[in-house]
Amino acid sequence: MPPTGPSPPPASPPTPTPPSSPSPAGPPGPGHLALVGTTASGKSWLALELARHDRSIEIVTVDSMQVYRGMDVGTAKPSAAERAEVPHHLIDVADPWEDYTLARFAAEARRAVAAIEGRSHRALLVGGTGLYLRAVVDDLAVPGRYPETRAEIEAEPDTIALHHRLAALDPVAAGRMEPTNRRRVLRALEVTVGSGRPFSSYGPGLDTYPPSRFHLVGVTLPHEVVAARIEARYRRQMADGFVDEARRLLEDPRGLSRTAGQALGYRELYDHLRGELDLDEALELAMRRTRRFARRQRSWFRRDPRIRWLAALDDPRTLLPGLVAELAAAGGAPGRAG
Repeated sequence: MPPTGPSPPPASPPTPTPPSSPSPAGPPGPGHLALVGTTASGKSWLALELARHDRSIEIVTVDSMQVYRGMDVGTAKPSAAERAEVPHHLIDVADPWEDYTLARFAAEARRAVAAIEGRSHRALLVGGTGLYLRAVVDDLAVPGRYPETRAEIEAEPDTIALHHRLAALDPVAAGRMEPTNRRRVLRALEVTVGSGRPFSSYGPGLDTYPPSRFHLVGVTLPHEVVAARIEARYRRQMADGFVDEARRLLEDPRGLSRTAGQALGYRELYDHLRGELDLDEALELAMRRTRRFARRQRSWFRRDPRIRWLAALDDPRTLLPGLVAELAAAGGAPGRAG
């Protein structure tokens, strides 16, 4: 997948929690899969090959940057030919000047999966944006945003004092987080005060992994292999016109949303185009940040005990037979072999 995603996440991303009623227990639903892993781990290639194996598969992209039109080279979107061959969803659904929220993604992804089910097909979620994935596989209740409330709360520099305030309003939520974790305390207070509803009422939190109707499979490669693949992909993207694409986006008078403006690879090229970095510096910085992002992705997904991991030494293409076996394990409609 592309070296993008919410890395680091937007300054104040919504922090959803699973709904109070858990997902149904038992085996996954109608043969749906979710394929996860770090950036540059070969997920996109594997997903496309799996869809060629089973023509009932439709791909739902779980990437916070591939949603944006015009951000093509730098997000490594599937080609027009690939998208014509295999249905893809949640690509090119927003303009770069729009703030595309987690709540919007969750709603559009649910509609896409429902439509796929209506055709008696299988959904294959593919991506590395962990929070977006959880929103779909766990049907998360996503709290709203309350910017005025947020601004008032952020004016208090003492995080411990904010945690005391949260404890008075929602002791359950306060007990779930470290008093010094400013990001989590701010978000919980924002929702509690802004909505008038305790943050804890949205569910048990992201540290809970309920049964899901999606069969989760992970792709893993050694750190050094991922690092080499990240560099090779950036080199290809530069040859494919990444700088020109970044220039068009930067020069658009409609501007860039905060989320789109923080896409890895793009933001470093924007700094280059503004004269703040030379091109080699920008590229090296992008690769370094993307390697760090991959480590964070690995840590995020490793916490989920539901994921069945497929490991390769160097070439993710060797994992295709194992992925086909996981498709069979997912059950549901058998699909149509291609």
